[in-house]
Amino acid sequence: MDLTLKKGKPTGVISAPPSKSFAHRYLIGAMLSGDSKVGNLSYSQDVLATLNCLNAYGVSFFKENDSVSINGTSDVKPVFNCNESGSTLRFFIPIAMSKYQEAMFTATPRLLERGIDAYEECLKGVVSFANVDGALKAKGKLIPKDYVIDGSKSSQYISGMLFTLPLLDGDSTLTIKGELNSKPYIDMTIDVLRKYGIEVKEVGNVYYVRGNQKYKPLTIENEGDYSNAAFLSAFNYLGGNLDVKGLNPNSLQGDKVYINNFRKLSVGYCVIDCENCIDLSPVMFSLASLLHGAKFINTKRLAIKESNRALAMKEELEKAGAHVLVSDNEVIVEKAKDIPASLKISSHNDHRIAMAMSLYATQCDITIQGYECVSKSYPDYFDKLQELGMEVTYATT
Repeated sequence: MDLTLKKGKPTGVISAPPSKSFAHRYLIGAMLSGDSKVGNLSYSQDVLATLNCLNAYGVSFFKENDSVSINGTSDVKPVFNCNESGSTLRFFIPIAMSKYQEAMFTATPRLLERGIDAYEECLKGVVSFANVDGALKAKGKLIPKDYVIDGSKSSQYISGMLFTLPLLDGDSTLTIKGELNSKPYIDMTIDVLRKYGIEVKEVGNVYYVRGNQKYKPLTIENEGDYSNAAFLSAFNYLGGNLDVKGLNPNSLQGDKVYINNFRKLSVGYCVIDCENCIDLSPVMFSLASLLHGAKFINTKRLAIKESNRALAMKEELEKAGAHVLVSDNEVIVEKAKDIPASLKISSHNDHRIAMAMSLYATQCDITIQGYECVSKSYPDYFDKLQELGMEVTYATT
């Protein structure tokens, strides 16, 4: 479906949406505790995928407004529908295989295409994987041992193992080999584990995890999401006037770095390192194209997201008059010239592309094809822009 944003600049006060990254982690901790409550949730597609997997793990829950309470167990088949949530898939694979001898994981073709190679290597000889009728079949139960995992693939693999190893009936270690990407997300996981009473010791590139630990019941309020707040805050550098409330200034969220990165982009041409904030790349590309241009390094993981985000942003920004140079691990964005009065772009079925390109509504009328993909993380994003004074028109195609 198409959506058109008329040229304008949003103004007003808005609460940051709830953190999707913390939501996944708190809900998994709640599931493993057997008796917890998590508040301030947004039921995006990714969060709903994690809730579906709670059921597949054999846990029942009760939803009340923006809160979820664990309220019992259920007897179900271990079929984990992860939809398009990479976090859900990578967190639940080891968790499921600590309980079940065999489990199935279903997901969108794009997510399955992105692969689970870090687990195939890390769990070799313990859990085997096979593609069966468009789904992923895992077989074999996790045992306590010394595991080694590639840190360059995704922090989600490491988080999945850290959630799981305390459940095993003996002590384990998890050694990170190679370059470690997105360390702040691992810090978030360890923080959540501590809140649920789980101890993990980190020494250099090794995590020491005692087995037979128990997740303790917890009642917790989720915090605001820096990742999605970034799209709102970016408007302030383009003539908007938004006061984004509800963000924890002491948050462990790595995407909190957008505050400093946006300031750098506003001053002049600069170099931004995306290694620990890869999900901010699309909004930073868009903002750079509307300000002074910039060079972005450590961008190679953009190729394995919901779309190939480097190439997708290049395609859409060049429609707007910005030249973009993409190489293996670097993206150079030049300032857009001769921005058209109206612009039609594709979301590439990627929520972050759709939201990043919405910044161009400060310069021209923009039509976004496939805007509904924002339901993955921020379902009411465009409704919020409308509340903030932007003229939004929805049309079916």
